[in-house]
Amino acid sequence: MEYRRTAVIKLDTPEGADASLRETVEQFKHCANTASEWCWHGNDGYHVTSKAKAERALYDQLRDETDLTANLVQKGIRRAVEATKSGVSRLERGENTSKPHFSADSAVYDKRSATFHRDHVSLSTVDGRIECDYILPDDSEIPPTKYVSDQDFEFRMAHLQYRDGNWYLHASMRKVEADEELSESDSKHRTVLGVDLGVNNLAVTSTGVFWSADEFNHWRREYERRRGSLQQCGSRHAHENIESVGQKEYGRFEIHLHTVANELTGEAVENDCSHIVFEDLTHIRENITEATWQHIWAFRRLYEYVEYKAEELGIEAVQVDPRNTSKRCSMCGFTHDANRSGAAFECQQCGYENHADYNASKNIGLQYLRRRQNADDGGAPVDVRLNRGTLNVSGEYVPPASTEA
Repeated sequence: MEYRRTAVIKLDTPEGADASLRETVEQFKHCANTASEWCWHGNDGYHVTSKAKAERALYDQLRDETDLTANLVQKGIRRAVEATKSGVSRLERGENTSKPHFSADSAVYDKRSATFHRDHVSLSTVDGRIECDYILPDDSEIPPTKYVSDQDFEFRMAHLQYRDGNWYLHASMRKVEADEELSESDSKHRTVLGVDLGVNNLAVTSTGVFWSADEFNHWRREYERRRGSLQQCGSRHAHENIESVGQKEYGRFEIHLHTVANELTGEAVENDCSHIVFEDLTHIRENITEATWQHIWAFRRLYEYVEYKAEELGIEAVQVDPRNTSKRCSMCGFTHDANRSGAAFECQQCGYENHADYNASKNIGLQYLRRRQNADDGGAPVDVRLNRGTLNVSGEYVPPASTEA
């Protein structure tokens, strides 16, 4: 049996954090109100109630207009869609209503934009992460202490709200009975899709699907040539055209990246994957030294697109430490610089040969498996999905049940 509770937790914000939280909330409201304007479409009777459609239309614009993380932008859009749905329901019942407008100082956080602890929370803001301690009653039987201190209750999501000069976290908490929790842990089998990013191949999955970067690189060079030609002119008209070229470049790339993201998530669905695993993009420039600024931008944009598209499908996008994923043999684990030569991979120990990017994509998936193993993930089995069968953390290959699979 499952129990749900809402714990209203007063926050002790560190010095200087108030301005960051206020700006974060303001930008969140901007996302929600922009989405509401777009979803409501006036009083012509046409209203958008599809989260996916709203995100496709507004995500890029709002990411550029705000300093919010991808997750908070998505949450702002979805808040507007849910309010629009409620408004449409009222209209269908013959009730009077109008376009939703968000004026309350609040924002929605889940486990991707907040890390919930038993005594404090870490929140994403426009200025990075901010940690706030909880102000709780001393009596462990008085809410919200009763639920926050109970390890059987887990945080699901929360609304950050500002009122009467203080910040509060309205946290939704869930408690699952021990027998149900054990059953879920025993039965839930995770299968992950590893993804390697690169300059020659934009993305390669552990199932052996390659998305070539030829088209991306062709247009990147073409737009650079156009900008260079215009810069030589030096006229005001040329500078205006440079800006126009940049807008066309981003537009073309974003359409292409949306297509790749859709196909990537489709590959995960087709192979019944619970997670899509990318390398950590924080230091991507050092890991892929030949990558241009357009590549770096594309890698990050692609991850963001996959993240929110996958979430709609019940799949989680995660990042792992990419160290040695290009040098490590995905079959025997031997790691050496000589294993990789350009696009070719040949293990100097076991002789395994394959495309270097495909080998790296398997290692990225295995890296997540090792991380979960070290985190003591309740014993649930985890495998990396390959083009045929799966690979587990011990490097054991399991072929498909059918030879036709």
